[in-house]
Amino acid sequence: MATRSFWGWGYEEAAFDDQQIGQLRQLVGMQFGKAELTCQAPPLLSDLTIPEPRLTPPDSLASIISTERRDRANHTYGKSFRDIVRGLNGDYRCAPDMIARPSTEQELIDVLDYASRQGAAVIPYGGGSSVVGGTEPRYEGNWSGTVTVDMERFNRLLEVDHQSRAAHIEGGIYGPALEDGLRAHGLTLRHFPQSFEFSTLGGWIATRSGGHFASLYTHIDDLLESMRVLTPRGAVESRRLPGSGAGPSPDRMFLGSEGALGFVTSAWVRLQHRPVHRLTRAVHFDDFLEGAEAVRRISQSGLFPTNCRLIDAREAMMNGVGTGSKHLLILGFESADHPLEPWMNRALDIAMEAGGEVQTSKEKNPNEHGQAGDWRNQFIRAPYMRDALIRLGLVAETFETAITWDKFEDFHAGVMDRVRKVTREVCGGAFVTCRFTHIYPDGPAPYYTVIAPGRRGDQVKQWDEIKQACMETLIDLGGTITHHHAVGRDHRPGYDRQRPELFAEVLRATKKTLDPEGMMNPSVLI
Repeated sequence: MATRSFWGWGYEEAAFDDQQIGQLRQLVGMQFGKAELTCQAPPLLSDLTIPEPRLTPPDSLASIISTERRDRANHTYGKSFRDIVRGLNGDYRCAPDMIARPSTEQELIDVLDYASRQGAAVIPYGGGSSVVGGTEPRYEGNWSGTVTVDMERFNRLLEVDHQSRAAHIEGGIYGPALEDGLRAHGLTLRHFPQSFEFSTLGGWIATRSGGHFASLYTHIDDLLESMRVLTPRGAVESRRLPGSGAGPSPDRMFLGSEGALGFVTSAWVRLQHRPVHRLTRAVHFDDFLEGAEAVRRISQSGLFPTNCRLIDAREAMMNGVGTGSKHLLILGFESADHPLEPWMNRALDIAMEAGGEVQTSKEKNPNEHGQAGDWRNQFIRAPYMRDALIRLGLVAETFETAITWDKFEDFHAGVMDRVRKVTREVCGGAFVTCRFTHIYPDGPAPYYTVIAPGRRGDQVKQWDEIKQACMETLIDLGGTITHHHAVGRDHRPGYDRQRPELFAEVLRATKKTLDPEGMMNPSVLI
């Protein structure tokens, strides 16, 4: 059985081995010739700086509470750059005091009651894949301790409505288990974020997760029919409907609430039949903006491709799917109903009209090789590569946003210029790349990658400076602080600027109503 890493992404057994790290060192060395790239060994559990628990589990909850050292370490951080660096260095001083694993709403209520009596903060925990400080016990306030509530036992597929093509599913179910349960019915939720293997339905809803597919149903918002949320004041359950114009939607209030208002215990979600037709092609562009123009036209064509990834040449090269001379557009379509050649042919025509050169190999099977297949495989492995880069002493992180098409060219130039400038000041230079993760008729979602030489002991400080500059630039240029990575604690400064102040007052009032003591995930959103 594979072992979840307490300091890094995914499974320990899947981390980059010595040979892969050696190859990565050679590749990065081509970009930063004089950088000293020594590899830091992963920490041992016995080496961690982790304090003794401040809270003692009551006998009534002993069967669902853990204070075990590895368990507390596993639940200390998410998976951002800052988290990985501190985990590698064995710094677990902010570890939660106990981990609760309720399996019923009554047990969840009992945990909340206990935390309230103790004056403890409560952190809802799905899969722990947050990259914005969403699960870390890092907050202001005079709390006696932290109870992290892992929802993994809320993991049942409760009901499938074949006629309406929907399912009622508990919020703690992980992505693979959810799809395994639906597969027997010939159905799929078709929501595959990069964290799919290590994230949950409730986590997707709480963070307004974006799935892998590039257009149409991009966010979990689009797939949600209704939900049940348990707050410190009681349960809120919305009515299950295909649509409604009855006032502000209660679902919208909890979508993106990031555990600050309550626990998503279950949800009805909209399903689709499992696809049987798939088609993928790759297109090359000499100019990134020509590729962006092709994507704009495709996004406004009504074709709704499954995949429409525009990847700049350096990022494609870094991921082993190009030589660094051509920008890459990956186009894909899938359907449970009909063959796809007419849709693909029209999308390729649009791409060629914008200056693209279509590659000759077709990938009718997603398991076939080619640039699209290589990118798909590398996309899944990317978080493991990021961990390896950090072990080599580099600053390696990503940030994503969205902007309307009319502003994109100036926006992209401004972001690249600002990031290159600040990384020169902080790190002496950087490898900065961009790709589109999602597309809309009114704009793209650009996703930027930053890799720069780091200074051992100062990597977190270096990234904090870069991150602050990135946040300010995104907001100043009119973009969103996050397209699908949520707010957490790391994006709070940008979110505070992005949201209207009067709305912030409404959000604070809502929190005060549902969580009078303010114990639910303090410092997230508010």
